[in-house]
Amino acid sequence: MQTSLKTQKKQVEVPKRIFHHIKGKYPGATIVFFAGIHGNEFAGVDALNNVLKKLNEEDITGEIYGVYGNIKALQKNKRFLESDLNRLWTQNQLNAIQHKKKLNQEEQEQKELFYFIHKLLTSTDKPIYFIDLHTTSSKTLPFITINDALINRKFSSCFPVPVVLGIEEYLEGPLLSYLNTLGYVSLGFESGQHTDPGAVKNCEAFIYLALKHSGHLKSNNNHNYEDELIKVSKGMSSIFEVVYKYHIQSKEVFSMEEGFESFQNIKRGTLIATTNGKNIYSDYSAKLFMPLYQKSGNDGFFIIRPIPKFFLKLSEILRQIKADSLLTLLPGISWHNKRLGVLKANLSVTKFMAKSIFHLFGYRNKQIDKTHLLLYNRERVSKNKMYKNEKWY
Repeated sequence: MQTSLKTQKKQVEVPKRIFHHIKGKYPGATIVFFAGIHGNEFAGVDALNNVLKKLNEEDITGEIYGVYGNIKALQKNKRFLESDLNRLWTQNQLNAIQHKKKLNQEEQEQKELFYFIHKLLTSTDKPIYFIDLHTTSSKTLPFITINDALINRKFSSCFPVPVVLGIEEYLEGPLLSYLNTLGYVSLGFESGQHTDPGAVKNCEAFIYLALKHSGHLKSNNNHNYEDELIKVSKGMSSIFEVVYKYHIQSKEVFSMEEGFESFQNIKRGTLIATTNGKNIYSDYSAKLFMPLYQKSGNDGFFIIRPIPKFFLKLSEILRQIKADSLLTLLPGISWHNKRLGVLKANLSVTKFMAKSIFHLFGYRNKQIDKTHLLLYNRERVSKNKMYKNEKWY
């Protein structure tokens, strides 16, 4: 059932992709935990080993998987070797790897993960949950990231940690964004800083709660994991959205100022970083999010703001009645693919519209050419019927 992967720069044998698979005594949902999509993030691997090896099949409903992400990068304790595995999950890239004769190291990993995912999807008609476990280079509270679909919002509300949505607007090709295009519940959990032992403990608590709320575990060993996460999250459980990302360009010399943490309050004019010797100041009075304190990666930092509960509720109502059809009454906006929830908008029109309008209706992902914008809505592809009988729904 388990293949060990030693951490922190030690030499290891090549492990199996699936390092845990538990099939419970009773039929039910399937939950998949990905760990090590970035090869310098071991907390998810360690936490899954600590939690899943203690479970008894007699106490489990459904199936549980622990899946390695970037095996080769994990062996070398590097975020990635040639390309970021968590930025490759675009449709163009997925089409390309089917026909490429020579794949780089991350593309080989991606192809294996792709086949695992699609074999799984054809093997069951029960609910499927996908959880991607991560850590960050800076100090942080534990938090959840989601693509902005209502099923993701509902399931993430089971956990007493902050939730950040809308990051898919600023990142191209994350694994979770791809899984959301297929309509499944998909959450990312960031448990803490890479090297913090507490990140493993936070991840263990989250795994137990995920198994409980997805119906896989009937009990949680009488341990109060909710209180553990409430304490380390400092009672913060708001929903935030990303309003800005600083993208590091190729060959840019970028350096964060020392001492910043995720969810730290900053004021407009705060010195945040330097680029090629020039200072970068915040244009926002808000919260700093995921400041970069490692050499690899091009996401310098993000800025987030809490979303008022009124707008969260309004957006839920608008999506439930599929009010996004009203957007096509506006000049320059039409359906590109109504079934998949894709709008086509003329750039000369959308530049005068506030992004928050599109956000209310669930449109966040985008694809731009010279004249038009394609806007993607996760609600129209969400498999609501699959999850409607789940307790959290």
